[in-house]
Amino acid sequence: MVHTAFDSLELLNGCPTKIDAVESYGSNLLVACADGSLRIYGPESSTSSADRSPPSDRHSKTLELKREPYVLERTVNGFSRKPMLAMEVLGSRELLLSLSESISFHKLPNLETLAVITKAKGANAYSWDDRRGFLCFARQKRVCIFRHDGGRGFVEVKEFGVPDTVKSMSWCGENICLGIRREYTILNATNGALSEVFPSGRIAPPLVVSLPSGELLLGKDNIGVLVDQNGKLLQEGRICWSEAPAVVVIQKPYATALLQRHIEIRSLRVPYPLIQTVVLRDVRLIHQGNNAVIVALNNSIHGLFPVPIGAQIVQLTASGNFEEALALCKLLPPEDSNLRASKEQSIHIRYAHYLFENGSYEEAMDHFVASQVEITYVLSLYPSIVIPKSSMVSGAEKFLDMSGEVYLSRASSGVSDDMEASSTSHTLEYDESSALESKKMSHNTLMALVKFLQKKRNSVIGKAAAEGTEEVISDAVGHTHESNRSKRSNKGRVNIPLDSGAREMALILDTALLQALLLTSQSTAALDLLKSLNYCDVKICEEILKNGSHYLCLLELYKWNSMHREALKLLHKLVNESKSDQKFKPEMIIEYLKPLCGPDPMLVLEFSMHVLESCPSQTIDLFLTGNIPADLVNSYLKQHAPKMQAMYLELMLSMNENGISGNLQNEMVQIYLSEVLDWYADLIGEKKWDEKSYTASRKKLLSALEGISGYNPEILLKRLPPNALYEERAILSGKLNQHELALSIYVHKLHVPSLALSYCDKLYEAGLHQHQTPKTNIYLTLLQIYLNPKKTIKNIEKRIANLVSSSSSSSSSSPSPKVGWTSVKTKAKGLGKKIADIEGAEDSRISPSGTDSGKSDGDGDGDDFGEEVVSNIMLDEVLDVLGQRWDRVNGAHALKLLPKETKLHNLLPFLGPLLRKTSEAHRNFSVIKRLRESQNLQTKDELYSHRKVDVKITGERIRRI
Repeated sequence: MVHTAFDSLELLNGCPTKIDAVESYGSNLLVACADGSLRIYGPESSTSSADRSPPSDRHSKTLELKREPYVLERTVNGFSRKPMLAMEVLGSRELLLSLSESISFHKLPNLETLAVITKAKGANAYSWDDRRGFLCFARQKRVCIFRHDGGRGFVEVKEFGVPDTVKSMSWCGENICLGIRREYTILNATNGALSEVFPSGRIAPPLVVSLPSGELLLGKDNIGVLVDQNGKLLQEGRICWSEAPAVVVIQKPYATALLQRHIEIRSLRVPYPLIQTVVLRDVRLIHQGNNAVIVALNNSIHGLFPVPIGAQIVQLTASGNFEEALALCKLLPPEDSNLRASKEQSIHIRYAHYLFENGSYEEAMDHFVASQVEITYVLSLYPSIVIPKSSMVSGAEKFLDMSGEVYLSRASSGVSDDMEASSTSHTLEYDESSALESKKMSHNTLMALVKFLQKKRNSVIGKAAAEGTEEVISDAVGHTHESNRSKRSNKGRVNIPLDSGAREMALILDTALLQALLLTSQSTAALDLLKSLNYCDVKICEEILKNGSHYLCLLELYKWNSMHREALKLLHKLVNESKSDQKFKPEMIIEYLKPLCGPDPMLVLEFSMHVLESCPSQTIDLFLTGNIPADLVNSYLKQHAPKMQAMYLELMLSMNENGISGNLQNEMVQIYLSEVLDWYADLIGEKKWDEKSYTASRKKLLSALEGISGYNPEILLKRLPPNALYEERAILSGKLNQHELALSIYVHKLHVPSLALSYCDKLYEAGLHQHQTPKTNIYLTLLQIYLNPKKTIKNIEKRIANLVSSSSSSSSSSPSPKVGWTSVKTKAKGLGKKIADIEGAEDSRISPSGTDSGKSDGDGDGDDFGEEVVSNIMLDEVLDVLGQRWDRVNGAHALKLLPKETKLHNLLPFLGPLLRKTSEAHRNFSVIKRLRESQNLQTKDELYSHRKVDVKITGERIRRI
């Protein structure tokens, strides 16, 4: 026996004749005896001679059987002619249905005969549908259906034939379930169709019992099979009795069966366990009363009164049958919802402790979840899990306060509190056991804790997030209360007010969950936790992650709490330590820095220096894609990584030439020039300098000087050596519109006439594109340089010497380590660095009327030119220019510049196409002139023809004005 569900009490004893049937009506017992009489018994307290009231009044006072002896109130002799087979009180209609020789209906409480169904003579089984007022009964191999018309009569509805004698029957919805000798069938009450369910047992006759849920319990020997209203088997629908029952009575939540030697009570909840056994001898029948199971012996009647639900719950909890106790809690009346909630919580907690102690950790956590106990209480079972101390103490104290309350109220049970107190002390004793302590931190216990925390997390995090949203809204409308709040941490961490209950609970939960995941080797899950919204305590988790070398998780912890400096320091350390196995790569630093380019560019610049040398292109790309101000990046690189400055500026220029400022362009050219000057100094020291040698730096310098225009050429010229880097000097001179000097360098210093000619072509074509007068005189300047070599060379040397002297004087007046280099000026803290202005000079545009800002000493000096020796001039180069660019040179001016000794046949490549072009132009002009004259004459003829028109005026044409 698990617990006492029913109390057995003898209601009456010494009935003069054998009892055939019994029923309860209100607080009275209706007993049908073998002599055909009906005896009515009432409670002893209600039938005292001092207060004798009519039976109807006594019935109105109470509707339940009482737990006291019953005495005879009245006897109705001759109530039935034959032995009574069954009686049933139809409470909704105040009728007594009796099955004896036939089926009779008597009006209660006076037992006036209302109707007798004569067709039911010889009936052996019946079933009443109180909702519809339908009666079905079985007689021999016939099943009849009658309907109560609401008055004093019954109307026959249907009659069907069945294969064999019906032993048991019951309504199932609109149909009837029949137990026919060896099988069960469903009879369609509309058309009489039969559908077989399954065969009945071989030992006991068929037994059909209707359940309150509408399902049916069908007996098959010692097994009760549960089916639905259509006869389909229900899953796990098997009640195994000790032996085949003769009668089964349902009184929720139990099924009471009459066996040969005793009465057996089982739960109607799977797996239908045995609840109680009541031993009574010579039991003839059991019947369901209004509030008790009536047990009829030969000459006495006992009542099985259900023990109050609260008392049963206490018994089950004390005996460790928690499942049954929880099932009974659901039967508590709705008005006791608070009592029910407290009972269920207490049972869940005790059951969880019991399961935890016996190794069923996951099931234990399920019951902790169901109990809605504080997370801190469950975490107190795990002393190795570190949580904020203040929260842990408050949680434990809260549960102690709860345990002091009366979880299982005795108001309805009358059971002493000693049982529960002893149970509470028993469940808490295991905390002091050292053997259990090791069990608490095992893998299985921690896995159960993980699942518990994950189940609780969604609701806790949701409430915490909602509180955060409300706080933001409150701050926005100006209803903040800063005095009542304290910050959780500094360095950009999330601020959590300590008076925020949901966020404090989220802090505890996530901190514990992270530790449990790490202890169960679920690093991936821990990493996912830290990547999403979490409330992990930074101080506790930081220490745990460091001690366990969980660096990836530590990085995510820093990142989520905006502790980017700590994260980058750790990542830099890990990259340096893992150079051999490459577990942590420099690219990880770059990926971390990408989201920080906008909020904190100075932090990005600071830590990008660590990976600039190992991953230069990725780092430069970080600066570019992160939209960090170019001046700020250049200034930082100039101070901390000057070798990478040029690469950054090159990439910037390649992406968008117009997007880089003139200062940065000048900066890049200065860097290239410094590299070239260093290379030049090394070769001069080794006496290996060659003007025609090129390195990558020099090629970059020449390309930059030609391709970009934002630099200051005057400053760069001052840095060039006087006797080297002539090509660079020529380009810079051209930028200053010193075209004669540039051409002179190409011709007399570099000795590359093709470069001089290309230079002239560029200027000429530039004038065409700018819709200006083509600079034909630039070619004349080149001819003069060819024809006056000595004077041109002297002019070059003189102008270079003047530039060098001016450069030395300016450098002595204003000492500077490198002329033209930028200077960095630091502004207020947190604003970064900006590049200072570079010494600039306004670029003067090429004058459309002149070829040089200052003419050479020999320009237009015919006397000096005449004194030159013909053998020193570069006549061949002059003739080549005239032959190749005859269409761009003023022929008359060119012929004036040529020496008198020039042979005419050498000028054929120049004069031939020139004369052909001139004659062709003359011919074209003549044709145009003739066409215009012809057009003029044609126009005059048309004019004359229009003037010759005559108009005759006659009388018909005259009009009066």
